[in-house]
Amino acid sequence: MEPMGKDRRVPERYEPGEGCLTTAVRLPVRIVVLVLVVPVRLVWDAVAALGRAVHRTALRPLGRGLAWLWHTLVVIPVAWTWRTLVVAPLGWLWRSVLTPVGRGIAWLGRGLGVGLVWLGKALFVWPWVALWRYVLAPVGRGIAVVVAWLVRYLVVVPARWLYASVLTPVGHGIVWLVRGIGTVLATLVRWILVVPLVALWRYVLRPAGRALAAVVTVVVREVGAAFGHCWRVAGIISRAIGRILGTVLRWVVVKPVRWVYRTVLTPLGHGIRNGIWRPARQALRTARETVRQTRQELRRALFGAPREPQRAAAVPPRREPGAPGTRTLGSSTTALTKD
Repeated sequence: MEPMGKDRRVPERYEPGEGCLTTAVRLPVRIVVLVLVVPVRLVWDAVAALGRAVHRTALRPLGRGLAWLWHTLVVIPVAWTWRTLVVAPLGWLWRSVLTPVGRGIAWLGRGLGVGLVWLGKALFVWPWVALWRYVLAPVGRGIAVVVAWLVRYLVVVPARWLYASVLTPVGHGIVWLVRGIGTVLATLVRWILVVPLVALWRYVLRPAGRALAAVVTVVVREVGAAFGHCWRVAGIISRAIGRILGTVLRWVVVKPVRWVYRTVLTPLGHGIRNGIWRPARQALRTARETVRQTRQELRRALFGAPREPQRAAAVPPRREPGAPGTRTLGSSTTALTKD
């Protein structure tokens, strides 16, 4: 038996203090969810097994082959063509033509720009700078002083007196009036709208919302727990069905095929090998040897025995000269004692 895993664990107990609503919702929800989930889990397990088999036996080798073909037939030729026909000519054109031409144009433009800047300053900037510095700036400072004096005594001083003597008392009165009206309106809004709405929220809507939230929470929790429990139960049922189908397949197909192979086909194959195949091979080998010997006898009878290759004459072994023929220091044949 397989150990109890996560899929076969019994769901944890609920917290104590559950009411009758939880008990009344739990059993019908679990029954309905179990009826809906078991077929889905069976189909899911079958499709997953089929998908794994197809991926392992067909899609993975096909993807590797297509990737190799793509790399060999498309990527390598396109890369070589790009480097040979585009990158190398453009690099040569950039290094040998465009870079020197661009440097020459930049040098020419830099010199022309310096000349134009100097000419522009001489014709337009320096005369206007002198006019501004020695004519317009002194005149502007004098006009600014006169205007500032006029604005101060014709505008600022009368406006300050008007603000302090007229507008400030009027503004204080308007603020006091608006503050009183705001207080009255705030009191009316509070007792007409705010207080009834607060009472409605505190004593009606919030208790009703809490009760509704409690009911919805219980229903959602029970539905989620029922789905989890039924999914695990469906997994147990799916594995049990798979084991049953595997056992039936093993006893109906695998065991008979293995028994037929061991008890019928193996002895039959050994008998065919020992009784027919080996004697036939031996007879074929003997017939082949007999045919070869017969052919040799016919060739010898028709054309005679083949000549044996002539052996090369034996070269006598090199011998050392005897004692009388040897040269010594005492003989007269040596160069030292020769007359």
